[in-house]
Amino acid sequence: MNSISVRALLVRGMLAGLVAGALALIVAYCLGESRVDAAIALEEAHSHDHGGGEELVSRTVQSTAGLATGVLVFGVAIGGIAALVFCYALGRMGRFGPRATAALIAGAALLAVYVVPFLKYPANPPAVGNPDTIGKRTALFFLMVALSVLLAVAAVILGKRLAPRAGAWNATITAAAGYVLLLGLAYAFLPSFNEVGKDFPATLLWQFRLATLAVQFTLWTTFGLVFGYLTERLLVPRAGAVTAGGGTAKRAATAAG
Repeated sequence: MNSISVRALLVRGMLAGLVAGALALIVAYCLGESRVDAAIALEEAHSHDHGGGEELVSRTVQSTAGLATGVLVFGVAIGGIAALVFCYALGRMGRFGPRATAALIAGAALLAVYVVPFLKYPANPPAVGNPDTIGKRTALFFLMVALSVLLAVAAVILGKRLAPRAGAWNATITAAAGYVLLLGLAYAFLPSFNEVGKDFPATLLWQFRLATLAVQFTLWTTFGLVFGYLTERLLVPRAGAVTAGGGTAKRAATAAG
């Protein structure tokens, strides 16, 4: 794939990420912000006797401009990264076309980058978690992300190497089993945190975590669909034009002969 195609795919990936970020922003605002407000209200109710410092950024700005900036920038960033992964993966994942390849990459990213780390270190709303451990929890979450992504890449490489000897089905099962086994070991040996207070409503915690999952699901699903559509429009017509041009040249050569 030449540099022009890579540049064009990168631009389309960032555009798809922007569209995906916009839809994820709507989901985050509609489903998540009300739960955040409820959690903040609980936190303030339990800490009113201690007083509090003045906010550097108001809650209104956090839930509007701040949320929009964070989600949209994240969408564009992951769109660019996923587009580069697509450039490498296209043609190396069997006979999958641009749309199928984009969908597979988006699904794998959702699983490896968010769902797997989320199952070990789920998101918590305000008022949940010890402030003294936030640095450690954040570092462990990103460590889990890195492990999940590296193990997913290793599973793909293992599956491709086993396929010629064991068959595609057996290779896929073996690679997936190895991925799950090593993740299970990581789950078992990495420290866990149970810092949810007894007085925090379980329903609110569950709703907040579902909202975060919904945001990520919307982001990656939209990206996969939009990016797949854009890449197919870019690559498939070009392949058809090359084929048509080759056929015209062949007919011209035959007529000349």
